[in-house]
Amino acid sequence: MEEDVKEKKPRVKKPIKKKQQAKPKHREKVIFSFKLFGKWEPVEVTDPSLRGYVNTDGRFLPRTEGSSRGRFHKSRMHIVERLALKMLIPGHTGKKHKLSSGRFGGNYSNVISAVEKALDIIHQKEKKNPLEVLVNAIENAALREEVVSYQKGSVIAREAVVSSPQRRVDKTLKYIAQSTYRKSFKSKKKLSEALADELLAAARGSTDSFAIKEKERIEREASGAR
Repeated sequence: MEEDVKEKKPRVKKPIKKKQQAKPKHREKVIFSFKLFGKWEPVEVTDPSLRGYVNTDGRFLPRTEGSSRGRFHKSRMHIVERLALKMLIPGHTGKKHKLSSGRFGGNYSNVISAVEKALDIIHQKEKKNPLEVLVNAIENAALREEVVSYQKGSVIAREAVVSSPQRRVDKTLKYIAQSTYRKSFKSKKKLSEALADELLAAARGSTDSFAIKEKERIEREASGAR
């Protein structure tokens, strides 16, 4: 007789229970707040059209070393760094290239130290955050419209156009840098003192500021070309 052979069931290994690892405790996020040069906190831009183009984030040293790339990369740069770069290469107006930008070229550390001294002078005079003065100066001196020329047949026509926010900031920084150099050229006034005077005059809306004068002149021409 054939013996009934029971089929042996394959042994199934029981899964080894893993020890539940203790979940790490929730750690609070540490937020580092940096002050400009370790002295001044960031400020808000009141002009809504320039709010996305004037960066006052907390940075100890405003220097990106050319790491900013892409469209509108200048908007991510600190406004103090943009001012220092404009003072290195401010451009020229008319035929006075040597007078306006001949001796600006140099070391970035020298220029940024002059800007820091200018902010210190503003802080001593006004007893408030100098970044606020800088932002107010840019808002007051930023032109709103300018004139473009184009050929229409045999006639050169002029038309008033609205300036873009990025161009408004660039032109304002350019005029501030040129005025700073002109006030300190062949003068006993230092570069930092000339910059402080220009920023204070522009923040007050005074015509002693070259940037304010240029804004009024260009807008006057634009109103006549409408």
